[in-house]
Amino acid sequence: MPIDILMPALSPTMEKGNLAKWLKKEGDAIKAGDVIAEIETDKATMEVEAVDEGILAKIVVPEGSQDVPVNQLIAVIAGEDEDVKAAAGGAGAAKPPPKAEPVVKSGGTEVGNGAPAAASAPVPQAVSLPPAPASIAQAASGVRLFASPLAKRIAKLDGIDLSKVVGSGPHGRIVERDVKAAAAGGTAKVTPAAAPAAAPAGPKAAPISAPSDEQIKKLFEPGSYEEIPHDNMRKVIARRLTEAKSTIPHFYLTIDCELDALLSLREQINKAAPVKDGKPAYKLSVNDMVIKALAMSLRAVPEANVSWTDGAMLKHKHADIGVAVSIPGGLITPVIRDACHKTLSTISNEMKDLAARARNRKLKPEEYQGGTSAVSNLGMFGIKDFSAVINPPHATILAVGAGEKRVVVRNDQPAIATVMSVTLSTDHRAVDGALGAELMQAFKGYIESPMGMLV
Repeated sequence: MPIDILMPALSPTMEKGNLAKWLKKEGDAIKAGDVIAEIETDKATMEVEAVDEGILAKIVVPEGSQDVPVNQLIAVIAGEDEDVKAAAGGAGAAKPPPKAEPVVKSGGTEVGNGAPAAASAPVPQAVSLPPAPASIAQAASGVRLFASPLAKRIAKLDGIDLSKVVGSGPHGRIVERDVKAAAAGGTAKVTPAAAPAAAPAGPKAAPISAPSDEQIKKLFEPGSYEEIPHDNMRKVIARRLTEAKSTIPHFYLTIDCELDALLSLREQINKAAPVKDGKPAYKLSVNDMVIKALAMSLRAVPEANVSWTDGAMLKHKHADIGVAVSIPGGLITPVIRDACHKTLSTISNEMKDLAARARNRKLKPEEYQGGTSAVSNLGMFGIKDFSAVINPPHATILAVGAGEKRVVVRNDQPAIATVMSVTLSTDHRAVDGALGAELMQAFKGYIESPMGMLV
């Protein structure tokens, strides 16, 4: 039988991809392990390897195609001793959609980096809604349903039974368009018997919706702007940040750290770096030392090194620190694994390598997925302080501002010191105020007494 090649899901958040380039042409012999195409995801350009042998009988989706849905047929391989023309002729024939693979996730919701996230945001008190029927959270067969927070929220407001909705997202996840389609068709509406009667309530608040594209365009004079279509990265960033702010109860803690001792130690370490081929073996940045300090702080305060799920708190054994890297069209967060046990020179060299490959979109999914916390540093742009948005599955993210000369008080006397403001954004479901403050105190201790990071 002909072997179908489908658009692969190269990351947990991928719903569509761009088929950048075919590396094989029709009629070429294919062996298992051969690289046959390059796919652009929202984060990187990745190579796709063949898993079967045969002849590439038909290319269904040409290179350069944009927004090709996951699991769509892109090519057909003719098997051994099979008629190539017959295999090519059958390409594109109607086939049943692939069966979603069972995925076990806490809370039934999947967001960026393949991580569990919270359920949808609470309904305002002014609106009294009946509790969602059991079928919305769990199918009659007892199999957990997986839906995005937005899809759950729309289903609850519109009375849609999610057990009757077929998901089109990754791994069969139900997304917004699936719920809207079900609502338009009227086939998944909850029956009156299934939905408990709502308690008497005041006037129902009008639903708040974002203005449409056409409404926004009408605010500007025609011809006064240029339309630049969103690429996959920008779409995913927008979706994930909206989900994060909608589902994670953020709170913020800011503290000032004196940098003079750290800057002095950094200078000593860089001067002591061995030279190889005319170049120093490493060159530490302040950000490298911030990564190390945050990792060691999470080890010192392990109750803050956690991720929230609906069913349990995930308490991590290692401090894996994501680092926000700006790239054309957006940003990506490569992860320094087990950073608390790595030397500063190792962290520095790993970070330089990851950042360079991130800008070329050459990172592998395992290099930017997961992590237990993150660092976002805008100090090099002169930003004094800011608050970052938590990136699930993290429970915290540290926003780092610029180091600047300030007047401080020492022994009741004014003095000059280099001071850096840092702000910790915290998921209040996982890390309470006092625990977040304890983590920040530990971080401040490592920054102001940096020798502790060397032992």
